[in-house]
Amino acid sequence: MDNWYRIKDDALLIDIKAVPGSSKTEIAGLAENRLRIKIAAAPEDGKANTELIAFLAKKVGCSKSRIQLISGEKSRLKTLSLPMEALEVLRSFTG
Repeated sequence: MDNWYRIKDDALLIDIKAVPGSSKTEIAGLAENRLRIKIAAAPEDGKANTELIAFLAKKVGCSKSRIQLISGEKSRLKTLSLPMEALEVLRSFTG
């Protein structure tokens, strides 16, 4: 069962474990019922959050404005809201 996402109204909510300060930004599978994403940016002044949103927007093919950080602004454990069409794209990266 995929516990790292859920559907609420017309949005896809995904739970992420961010790993800032990595060598490159990439999806690194699942960990602890969360989509694990390595982020090259440092966790300072919102840089890692900005890079995370830009990375996801590019991966799923939507504008950055359609992705919202719901919780975890200053935490590695985050919840984001994405458009529903992102689900199949994200699932393809998790096997």
